[in-house]
Amino acid sequence: MKPNQHYQNVKDSYLFYHIAQKTKAYLEAHPDQKLYRMGIGDVSLPLAPCVIAALHEGVEDQATKANFHGYMPECGAAFLRKAIAKHYQKRGVMLNDDEVFVSSGASDELGDLLGIFDTNQTVMILEPAYPAYVDANLMRGNTIIHRNAGLDNGFLPMPDRSQKADIIYICSPNNPTGAVYSAAQLKEWVDYANDIGAVIFFDAAYEAFIEDPDLPHSIFEIEGARTCAIEICSLSKTAGFTGTRCGYTILPKTLEREGMNLHAMWVRNRTTTTNGISYILQKGAAAVFSDEGQRQVAELIAVYKNNAKVLMAALDQLGIRYFGGVNAPYIWLQCPNGMDSWSIFDLLLNEIQVVGTPGEGFGPCGEGYFRFSTFGDPEDTKVAAQRILDLLSK
Repeated sequence: MKPNQHYQNVKDSYLFYHIAQKTKAYLEAHPDQKLYRMGIGDVSLPLAPCVIAALHEGVEDQATKANFHGYMPECGAAFLRKAIAKHYQKRGVMLNDDEVFVSSGASDELGDLLGIFDTNQTVMILEPAYPAYVDANLMRGNTIIHRNAGLDNGFLPMPDRSQKADIIYICSPNNPTGAVYSAAQLKEWVDYANDIGAVIFFDAAYEAFIEDPDLPHSIFEIEGARTCAIEICSLSKTAGFTGTRCGYTILPKTLEREGMNLHAMWVRNRTTTTNGISYILQKGAAAVFSDEGQRQVAELIAVYKNNAKVLMAALDQLGIRYFGGVNAPYIWLQCPNGMDSWSIFDLLLNEIQVVGTPGEGFGPCGEGYFRFSTFGDPEDTKVAAQRILDLLSK
């Protein structure tokens, strides 16, 4: 037996695992302290009432022979696929129900989708980026091209036609920077991908935070995307499903490469490697896309948006430059006083018990920046903002 040698190219310590180890060590040394967690983007509010009701209904269904469900369709229950397609139609994106694939979440799909592509692919990743993009491709032996985002391009890098790639990862609204591509900018990426035969993995996990009516929520709002893009979305941040786990992928039937239909390939992959998502979870997920569900999850999102305002107000008082916080659930700030990102992490943890995420963990060009998540408890966020203000104004 020969292990996958490509794992040797992956860093030993995954970013969020390293943060967890540091916070664990701090709490062991200071058991009386409370941490104010604004690092990992985990939600803090309970699921919407309509989701809870639907989950209970799903459980009750499993208690009667007439309504019991065993194995579900591997690609997703028809009722949920239809609800998601109808949700897209309200935004002017016309999908066939069977172009929607139900998943256990975006993180799983972003790695699993690589299974329908050959090994030794050239993959373009726009950095700073979610670390799993890089790690999943290193594990498969793919070659990575880094397209750096920074102040010079507003954290929204555009195509460089001198570069060629097989797969392109785009996250908008972006994690960690909070930057959001306009329709015109996404059109450039779509045209570029079609011209070079690349496939875009479009991570839309945070689309529900977009407020600006002129900004696209889906890449399929862009002409030409159906021949070059796969969209991956999650209910984790949209509806608080981080502990419930459900998401979906949009893969058009019109997406083909070298005579092979990627939609058909993904159907074959799912029907071979999964047994689908449980009936109970899909019942809960379908409630999200009802009119009442959309109203209730909007209320949850409004709380997190208010957290962003609280944090931004503190940063404004300190004169610290930042990005995101509007149209996105992350705030990307420049490290104060010339500090590096792990130094500001240690300072905040040890001095005021606030946990954020060092920018260096999202790629080398993230150094000098720091990310706050706005998914924390509202009262904790207020305390954390005041502590940051008191500490950094000294």
